[in-house]
Amino acid sequence: MEVKVGCCGFPVSKSRYYENLKLVEINATFYRYLNSKLLAKWRGEAPKSFEFTVKAHQDISHTHKLSWNRETAQALKRMAETCRELDAEILLIQTPGSLKPTKETLKKAGKLFEKAGSLGLTLVWESRGSEWFKPENFKALSRLLAKVGVVHCVDPFLGEPAHVSRIAYFRLHGLGEKLYYYEYSNSELENLKRKISGVKDVEAVYVLFNNLAMFNDALRFKAYLETGGFPPLTDACGVEAAWRIVKNLKLPASKKALTGKIGWRLLEVKPGKQYPLKTILSKIPDKTYRSHSELLKEVEKALESL
Repeated sequence: MEVKVGCCGFPVSKSRYYENLKLVEINATFYRYLNSKLLAKWRGEAPKSFEFTVKAHQDISHTHKLSWNRETAQALKRMAETCRELDAEILLIQTPGSLKPTKETLKKAGKLFEKAGSLGLTLVWESRGSEWFKPENFKALSRLLAKVGVVHCVDPFLGEPAHVSRIAYFRLHGLGEKLYYYEYSNSELENLKRKISGVKDVEAVYVLFNNLAMFNDALRFKAYLETGGFPPLTDACGVEAAWRIVKNLKLPASKKALTGKIGWRLLEVKPGKQYPLKTILSKIPDKTYRSHSELLKEVEKALESL
């Protein structure tokens, strides 16, 4: 089983991205239809072995909510053309959490996926919302996806897929209170590997990070898969690592505001020992900080108390 690691979109320059990773999910296609010239440029810039997957336009998932009609047929046709331009085999359809797992939803989805089967693509459906994981809904979804041959995309930390085929497809949005604001710890990435290892009878598992630290997290996870070890978050630990995070903050700022801005970040106290920055910030005095030196002094005290 091959594990393919990438990001949802390009979080860094394309040249840097291509040097480090071999997979990306194009998200711009969710918001607008990209012209052929741009797609050809992207395909031409990327290495031959580089793989694109494509997120389907919101006309399909959000505007028409999987209903099969002239507009969704045209949108799917344009998505298929986009995939061909990029040599992409996988088309992801992500529906909103407002689309509930009703009989009507499943009926509409079934018809759309049957019609889309002629596109010659591997279709992936990310059904957002916790209600899809309720046993009765999960079973109904599993039956439908097996019938139409569509892969179920989930965040593996939130649940297992209802159906996989020759591939499994995972998207990781973070585990924090605020969606996307997250940086995965070494232990969480170790757990991710265990979850992936539990997926049976697939040729490849796609792992797409979609959090604010997605590029670094993808690199760390890729390194762990290849070597069994993790690279450091940065080339600094402790107070120096904290300084690199806080030095660009706009001050004054309250403790609460600081926690909201940077609390999701990880701080490496010493090699291999990580803490969420919110844990460290919870130990500093509750006041407004007017200078970086003042803030760093309190962070240093908090680190000493760990």
